[in-house]
Amino acid sequence: MTDDKAKTAAMATFTQYMISHRLRKTPERYAILEKVFGTASHFSIDTLHSLVDADGYHVSRATVYNTIELLIDAGLVRRHTFGSQAPQYEKIAGLSKHYHLVCTSCGKIKEIKDPEIDAMLNTRRFGKFHPAYMDLNVYGLCATCIRRSRSASSRRTDSGRRSPKKQKTGI
Repeated sequence: MTDDKAKTAAMATFTQYMISHRLRKTPERYAILEKVFGTASHFSIDTLHSLVDADGYHVSRATVYNTIELLIDAGLVRRHTFGSQAPQYEKIAGLSKHYHLVCTSCGKIKEIKDPEIDAMLNTRRFGKFHPAYMDLNVYGLCATCIRRSRSASSRRTDSGRRSPKKQKTGI
């Protein structure tokens, strides 16, 4: 699904959700939805608040939080908590199944797609439990943090070595 089609479908879904729950259809809620579907990666509430504010919608963080909760309930956004980080959010409408690689050092999140994992999870049965979705997060170090760690380690090793003293010769 293209981004425009996903956004249009999300608008329709959100409108129907607000009608069925007798909620007001405010321009601020739609502006927040638009920013969510204009974001290509995971985002925090603070990031989303800044994006909405930059577009001239001066709403409180509480409005952003409350709207995100509505979008989660409507099935348009998913909340992730990666390790001890603050919650991150991502749009789920129009996205294909993916998994997360989370760097435990810098917090960077990379999405990956893996047909082998999909096949294995799709054949897995859970008795009388029927999963709505599955979330897989793999924690470790990203390439940048590994390089940074190695260079810091080598600097410590180099600075800890003593260079041999030069002997003075009488010649």
